[in-house]
Amino acid sequence: MPLEDGDPLSPGARQVRGETRGVPRLPAMGEPSLRGTTAPGGGRTDAVAEGWEPGPAPGDGDVTPGAAPRRARRPEEALMSELSELVQKVVKSSSWWERHGVDISILACSFLLLPAGFLCLRSAQAIPFLAGVLTLGVVHHTLTVKGSHLASHNALTESKSWSKVWAVFFIELCSAFTVEQATYNHVKIHHGYTNVIGLGDSSTWKLPFLNRYVYMFIAPLAVPILTPLVALDLLRNVEWKAALRTLCCMFLGFYCHYWLLLHVSGFQSPWSALLCMLVTRSLLAHPYIHVNIFQHIGLPMFAADRKPRRIHLMSRGVLNLPRNALLDWSFGHSLISCHVEHHLFPSLSDNMCLKIKPIVSQYLKQKKLPYNEDTYSSRLWLFLQRYEELMVHAPPITELVGIQ
Repeated sequence: MPLEDGDPLSPGARQVRGETRGVPRLPAMGEPSLRGTTAPGGGRTDAVAEGWEPGPAPGDGDVTPGAAPRRARRPEEALMSELSELVQKVVKSSSWWERHGVDISILACSFLLLPAGFLCLRSAQAIPFLAGVLTLGVVHHTLTVKGSHLASHNALTESKSWSKVWAVFFIELCSAFTVEQATYNHVKIHHGYTNVIGLGDSSTWKLPFLNRYVYMFIAPLAVPILTPLVALDLLRNVEWKAALRTLCCMFLGFYCHYWLLLHVSGFQSPWSALLCMLVTRSLLAHPYIHVNIFQHIGLPMFAADRKPRRIHLMSRGVLNLPRNALLDWSFGHSLISCHVEHHLFPSLSDNMCLKIKPIVSQYLKQKKLPYNEDTYSSRLWLFLQRYEELMVHAPPITELVGIQ
């Protein structure tokens, strides 16, 4: 069993382990590099990453039907290749409905709920009005979080052309962000360098000048305002055509929301309509911020030149939260209870991540690899208790003896 030094995993988090013998190993695929990759703004990165392309990590096996792994070079690669083949069998045997239809239906239902939400806001009574706020808030986060996340990973459709269309629609029109920067920072950096210090270590979520209570409970309310401001700043790093498209989509998304509140919901004042926009767009901002920090920060972090292979990196640096009906619907399984599975196979839809969850968890147990799980309340308490250590100071570097 490899030795781990400096593992900052909370006492409440569980690393489920098991063992087995006699499981055959399959060959693993080669591993790509991000060395010299051009960023959207023309910058370059010299670090090496595994599996940075959207979809299954090319460096560790492809879960698309018909993909054949190449010859293994290392035991760690064989582990990932073996797990990839197990997942491939599930993907090949799954119907279109399971691969894409379930999640598309959730997004479609959210669109169908929009008229009801706007009409409920016309009511002068408290209960229908609050029902409208709740409906629009849940729909907004379903489209902007679940929809944008699936679109950034090309998990909504197998068509490359339609994937681009959905990415622009969900990320730019609904979420007021830029596709190029969202894809680069989330897919290529965060997924390619998960928990690698200075790259995918989730440090962008840290605001060390805020105290723990302001950050955890007040700052999330500013997410609807900060998101487009950050997007506007990042537009300096993209081509002018993409920047113009993003600006047009952002304006159209905001204006449609504002216009509907005035002309369908019957708001008399522009300021009351803007306030309603802020409330609905920040309704689930607290769990959105919390989930993004709970599932990576506080887990082992690695130096870029000493990071382990993909299966060790993802099993140690990612954590699953329990299933929650509201968050599963709004954010998707891949961001809540199947985050480990999502980081191992990022091109799979939320429903497919849920379907392969028993296979991944059982496999990691058999191979005596960590499978991190913890509750929302436990992580919240941990971050409140150790906020300075986790969110202000630099994280300790974990060394896995004999693996790097």
